Amino acid sequence: MRKISIEKVCLNMGVGEAGAALEKAKIIIERLTNRKAVVTKAKKKIPSFKIRPGLPIGVKVTVRKDAKKLLTKLLEAVENTLSRSSFNNRSICFGVEEYIYIPGMDYDPNIGIIGMDVAVLLKRPGLRVAKRRIRKSVIGKHQRITTDEAIKFFEKKFKTKVVEAK
Repeated sequence: MRKISIEKVCLNMGVGEAGAALEKAKIIIERLTNRKAVVTKAKKKIPSFKIRPGLPIGVKVTVRKDAKKLLTKLLEAVENTLSRSSFNNRSICFGVEEYIYIPGMDYDPNIGIIGMDVAVLLKRPGLRVAKRRIRKSVIGKHQRITTDEAIKFFEKKFKTKVVEAK
């Protein structure tokens, strides 16, 4: 019951505008994950960026089944080094500056250079108790994943080096 595993890996690319840039981001994410990307829309009006509610501004995808394989590639893109500030209990977030750093992804001059955000969620057996629809319950404090446990999991499983935040 103490075994930690990956629940899901979420990739997000915010481009800030609809049109060609959004389509390019969608192509990259779909090539990387072999899944259909979902277009995200703005919720607030930001006049300085010419954004209004309902305007498509990014793409995202969630990977559950092949999460370990994808995460291995994404960690290679950041040279298997993460900042300690990237860890927050059971969630880990980091960014990939350019998609060409990911192994297996080649530069496409029609797309250009675009980066992405990666969010990883960890779980332990018994998490369903808190997520189920009927008779939800609280997960005990000993069953929750702490930041230090998440760091040890990444260091052991993915041979990741965790450095102190600057």
